[in-house]
Amino acid sequence: MSDTPLKIVAGTALTAAQKKDLMHRLARIEGQLRGIQKLVANSAAQSDCDGIAQQMAAARKAMDRAFITMLTSALVSHTAGAQNVEDATLKAQHLAALLDKFA
Repeated sequence: MSDTPLKIVAGTALTAAQKKDLMHRLARIEGQLRGIQKLVANSAAQSDCDGIAQQMAAARKAMDRAFITMLTSALVSHTAGAQNVEDATLKAQHLAALLDKFA
């Protein structure tokens, strides 16, 4: 497997539409996190923990979906642009290693 990092956002890994979608997802997640911060800052009762936990789980799931969307797009892009089967296999293995490391 190559130690050369794949360009996920820069280059051709994401189309303009995919990049726009990913940026939109990240902006929504940022909003969720700001909302969670407000919930934590304003929570007075211990019962607020359930709502905060639910919002944190939703934000985590949204990040997971953004991560998978990014890697799926990169997998399709990089393997489609491969010169041969061996090249495609190496690129797919690199992305599999990213999944193993970060997922």
